[in-house]
Amino acid sequence: MNAFLDARDFLLRHREDYETAYRGFRWPRLEAFNWALDWFDVHARGNERVALHVVDDDGGEERVTFAEMSARSNAVANFLREHGVRRGDAILIILGNVVPLWEITLAAMKLGAVVSPATAMLTTEDLQDRVDRGRVKHVIADAASTGKFDDVRGGYTKIVVEGAGGRAQGADGVLATSPPTPRALRPAPWISYRNDGPRDFAPDGPTHADDPFLLYFTSGTTAKPKMVVHTHASYPVGHLSTMYWIGLREGDVHWNISSPGWAKHAWSSFFAPWNAGATIFILNYARFDAKRILGALERYGVTTLCAPPTVWRMLILEDLRAYRPALREIVGAGEPLNPEVIERVREAWNITIRDGYGQTETTAQFGNSPAQLVKLGSMGRPLPGYEVALLDADGHPSDDGEIVLSLDPPPLALMKGYVDGAMPVAEANGRRWYRTSDVAARDADGWYWYVGRADDVFKSSDYRISPFELESVLIEHEAVAEAAVVPSPDALRLAVPKAYIVLKSGYAPTRETASSIFAFMRERLAPFKRVRRIEFGELPKTISGKIRRVQLRAAEHQPGRERAAAEFWEEDLAR
Repeated sequence: MNAFLDARDFLLRHREDYETAYRGFRWPRLEAFNWALDWFDVHARGNERVALHVVDDDGGEERVTFAEMSARSNAVANFLREHGVRRGDAILIILGNVVPLWEITLAAMKLGAVVSPATAMLTTEDLQDRVDRGRVKHVIADAASTGKFDDVRGGYTKIVVEGAGGRAQGADGVLATSPPTPRALRPAPWISYRNDGPRDFAPDGPTHADDPFLLYFTSGTTAKPKMVVHTHASYPVGHLSTMYWIGLREGDVHWNISSPGWAKHAWSSFFAPWNAGATIFILNYARFDAKRILGALERYGVTTLCAPPTVWRMLILEDLRAYRPALREIVGAGEPLNPEVIERVREAWNITIRDGYGQTETTAQFGNSPAQLVKLGSMGRPLPGYEVALLDADGHPSDDGEIVLSLDPPPLALMKGYVDGAMPVAEANGRRWYRTSDVAARDADGWYWYVGRADDVFKSSDYRISPFELESVLIEHEAVAEAAVVPSPDALRLAVPKAYIVLKSGYAPTRETASSIFAFMRERLAPFKRVRRIEFGELPKTISGKIRRVQLRAAEHQPGRERAAAEFWEEDLAR
């Protein structure tokens, strides 16, 4: 416990001094450690600060103090134990942003059970896969999701949280696509969730810091999702790096626009703010409304905000100057932010969105930290606790290559491994490195710039092309809502960049629109990296909203493929 507190307090003291924080931080050495018992309950004792503030669609609100959350999670731990939950048992949880989600997560941690968060967007087939591969023994779901388990085989306990609406949103907190299942279709027996039992809890023994606690699935764009195993240390303690990147401190009101079921929710809607002693704020909604989001920032005194680029791009469509939030720190994650968005927010509020980078397999690895220079478009510098390098295609250190993390020693925040025990490891210069499969470039000052997934970057006329760079320019065009760039076979150049584009409402997939986009790109990009072909339509995506470029690449390389009706080539328009 003291080692955790020392590490936490060190980062809080040096939250605006990157050099000192990065050089001086060391992950705490932990053996027996249970974050819920050893940190949260201790911090919550007699603490009447608000830990969680949830505002619902209908205007209803619930505020829960740290002390009350501690007591409720004890009661829930006793309830779960009564219904057979034991140390090491896997619990699949499908809940929206409702108070029981936080109660159950803390309770499961206290019991030493393993939590597998899932989204209401999953199909019966997806759920069967989670139950089978995750060896799930218990399911906790809202009433709207219970019908999905009618055909999911397995001898698992079923617990329903009545009155908890199922909001099927994507990882960006925007989508809402999954209709509720009528209660009459729910098969018996489902046990009704309760949190009103005895509030004294005694663990059945110590928790080892290396014991498994979380099972997350990656939103794979090329293959079946991998199940990621995190421990009682890797995420609860590992998110000290995320706390530092956001710039959180005790007394903050922190809002992370994200939905349960995705790792980013654990990042910034659970561990990072509560590591700092901040209040977690939640606004539930069935449909995204930028004006309502902006109004809530003002009304509820939000001081720190984390939102994905999709949300930021929607917010800047409004008149930001008409709102005066109390924001001190704002960050973005999930995918890199394009500079135009950052500039628009800074002009309106005189505050800079700070980008960051991490994975489901880790916590925040890179970030533009508080009070430091922000280079627009950069994901910043390595965060405290991470030793990183870039390796080229031959495994040599480079200023341009795959991001790898030193395993000598491994960062405490790194996953334990995938469910099958695998860990992507590289050997270079006599050292072992964890491979992220993401490519970046480092400038002369030590700032890092995201290039793309290793399997997305391609060559055209021997020039390396970053899809993200081209997509960032494309979405600045007034007609473009979304874009994905892939290589399209070309007899002369081997491949040329082709953009699949989703248009904004009011724009038609015509020759004139394509000509306008080509002209826009010519003004902003060197000839060797310009998009040469455009196809208008929808983009295939994973369940978490990530674009499946592998599917687009495969479509481009189909034998005998003919040009689509809504496809335009720059060379033809030029003629």
